Amino acid sequence: MNPSVPPLPPSALRIFRGLPPPSLRRPCALAIGNFDGVHRGHQAILARVREAAQARGLVPTVMTFEPHPREFFAELHQRPELAPTRIAGLRDELCALARYGMQHVVVERFNERLASMPAQAFIDRLLIEGLHVKWLLVGDDFRFGAHRTGDIALLRASAARHGFEVESMESVTDQGQRISSSAIRTALAVGDLDRAAELLGHPYSVSGHVIHGQKLGRTLGFPTLNLRVSRRCPALSGIFVVQVHGLAPQPLPGVASLGVRPTVDDSGRVLLEVHVFDFSGNAYGKLVQVEFLKKLRDEEKFVDLPTLKAAIEDDARQARAYFASSHLGQADLATSATDRIS
Repeated sequence: MNPSVPPLPPSALRIFRGLPPPSLRRPCALAIGNFDGVHRGHQAILARVREAAQARGLVPTVMTFEPHPREFFAELHQRPELAPTRIAGLRDELCALARYGMQHVVVERFNERLASMPAQAFIDRLLIEGLHVKWLLVGDDFRFGAHRTGDIALLRASAARHGFEVESMESVTDQGQRISSSAIRTALAVGDLDRAAELLGHPYSVSGHVIHGQKLGRTLGFPTLNLRVSRRCPALSGIFVVQVHGLAPQPLPGVASLGVRPTVDDSGRVLLEVHVFDFSGNAYGKLVQVEFLKKLRDEEKFVDLPTLKAAIEDDARQARAYFASSHLGQADLATSATDRIS
């Protein structure tokens, strides 16, 4: 498996917040959907878009939505528990879309205007006028427009009138299970990182810029790299064995906490804290990618800082043991950290 995706979208990717301006609209091969995680099912869709675009001289394009429609309706009906957790932030999603060959990504704001737009208007205004679609790929269960009245039959009827092609794709399966963002969220929620990696096609990871924290880790003997996580609920939480990409030519081993830090913070803010073994470089402001390898335990609230420190020491011991017994080779990685980072 390919262990990670690039931390930044390649420069060839053009990102549009809403429809492209008229001067930048190009005939395109388009896929529409929420590509949270860009899992193996999504990858099959993107491969087909890329192939169709190449054969027809079109721009391979994706239209996605922000926020997720389910998140919008959960907030609209004041039911936050119905909002899906996020597998990946928008940066990581864009990186993956670029990696799999997309040249244009349209991030359409999902709001009341879009939610109430009639299905035919969605086709006319967004697909035909706004994106100049010439070839369209959707899932076999795709629905769109107000009250989800639009379907593939309506798309094909419009395609016949306006001269574009429509293709549908069945869901990709693994071990008899449909590969979906929901299945990955379920695996991550229970800490099954191996299953999540199988469905994603690569180990689960989160990227972000290293920010300044409270410096509490230093006083406990475990300095950390801190990454702010989206306000939206992440798909997993707890204490993990991790590798960090972006600080050295090779990934560096460590242990991480992803959650709300209940022992030292009551704000509810989600933070990813990573203690990188044997690392002493300055990482502030750097864009890094944290790859999750194994879950050690759930996050918990301790009675005092000495108890917290003892738990962290045990977490670090388990993480070092994991690297020592795995093919990743902790000793080699630690040498890379101390020798190559100033």
